[in-house]
Amino acid sequence: MAKKKILVACGSGIATSTVVANKVKELLNSKGVDAHIQQCKAAEVPSLIDGFDLLVTTTPIGDVGNVPVVRTISFISGIGIEKDIELIIEKLGLEK
Repeated sequence: MAKKKILVACGSGIATSTVVANKVKELLNSKGVDAHIQQCKAAEVPSLIDGFDLLVTTTPIGDVGNVPVVRTISFISGIGIEKDIELIIEKLGLEK
């Protein structure tokens, strides 16, 4: 299976996206999913999205073409993380 590329975005591209990126990577690794995760500011998404398999964001993002999007704060709040990981795996086209 090819390594999946996930772009993680938040308003500033610093604090929240770091927390989300680290948790997504850790949880996907625990499920055997090899992923490259890059974080950015929400405003940078349109210029960076090409080549990514998924966008995980904590803030609304405009047009990202055909790239699937998971908008969530569960990785910050702690509520609903497992459901969002399942959604991420589904949007990446992987088995649970």
